Amino acid sequence: MSSLTVIRAHSGSPPGAPAGLSRRSSGPTISGGPLFFAGTSLLLALATAAECQSITHLPSLIYGLVLWGWWGTLAYSLWRVGPGSPLLRLSRWNMALHLLIACAAAVVHLMLLGSLGIFIAEWRVHVSLMKVLTSPLNLNRFGMEILLYGFILGLIGSIQSQIRAQRETLTSAELQRQLAAAQLKALQMQLEPHFLFNTLNAITTLVELGRQQQAAEMLGHLNVILKRTLERSTPEKIPLSQELEIVENYLAIEQVRFADRLRIDIKIDPGALHSLVPCFLLQPIVENAIRHGIANCEGEGTVEASARRDGNRLRILIRDSGPGKAGATAGNGIGLKNTRERLAYFYPRGHTMLAGPSPAGGFEVAIDVPYEGAG
Repeated sequence: MSSLTVIRAHSGSPPGAPAGLSRRSSGPTISGGPLFFAGTSLLLALATAAECQSITHLPSLIYGLVLWGWWGTLAYSLWRVGPGSPLLRLSRWNMALHLLIACAAAVVHLMLLGSLGIFIAEWRVHVSLMKVLTSPLNLNRFGMEILLYGFILGLIGSIQSQIRAQRETLTSAELQRQLAAAQLKALQMQLEPHFLFNTLNAITTLVELGRQQQAAEMLGHLNVILKRTLERSTPEKIPLSQELEIVENYLAIEQVRFADRLRIDIKIDPGALHSLVPCFLLQPIVENAIRHGIANCEGEGTVEASARRDGNRLRILIRDSGPGKAGATAGNGIGLKNTRERLAYFYPRGHTMLAGPSPAGGFEVAIDVPYEGAG
């Protein structure tokens, strides 16, 4: 039985991501409500036309459409900004920016209303063009325009905030479901008949050969795996050192199964050990490397894992020396699919996960996420 070798690397980079690897990214999609804003604007326009004279009076109807169509278009534009935009969040900078936008919008809107005196013969007056355009520009109407903009901005901001909170709640619930599924998957993997049989059989063999110390070590590895998997209070993220503890114990047990056919090479930058990562991040990747890579090797197989901190980024690479094609098929399976989805949740626009055959042979998974200190 070969020994588990862990090399702490102070420098050096894991090999670059291979060409041709698949990359997935996710981002929020925002849908607007053009029919809602158009319908509301039309109802207000008809009410304004009826108040002025009649909804059948064309100049009054045009005035109402210009008056409320403007606000409907502006409201829809603010809505399209989306709940994730920083422009709808409360801050001094945003307040100043929206005040400038409101002032500019008020001037343009009032001049647009004034231009109706040029195109509608019934309202035409014999004064200069500039006076016609600026006739609606007075303090009262300008103030009403600013208040209307503020009301629409506040209303949309409030609605978008509620939408954002609901989405975060739903996403959090989905993450909890995936986390529970990942725990169950890990537990099933560790408790499956072949795994337990091979582990217990190896322990029995060691005892029969009088190698009680090694048998006790194997029991210790199994105990750590079961203890970590069965913990009910598992957090969403754990330090990389804790994640590696589970992986190293799992690999130590698998070495008994493969004897001299399995070689482990783990290189971890000390600066990366305290980085927070989603719990059970590495388990399905290493499992795929063993099952679909090493298990298909005719001779000796190697599983390599490396992690390093690169500024404000954490880079992780897991590679096996298996046939590569079998690993590529597994790379699109449920385990790595769930890993992609969980990374997309934790790092919506700040992660990369590449999985595919390695140019040097075998299969590899490269993960690049923001560095988060555990302290």
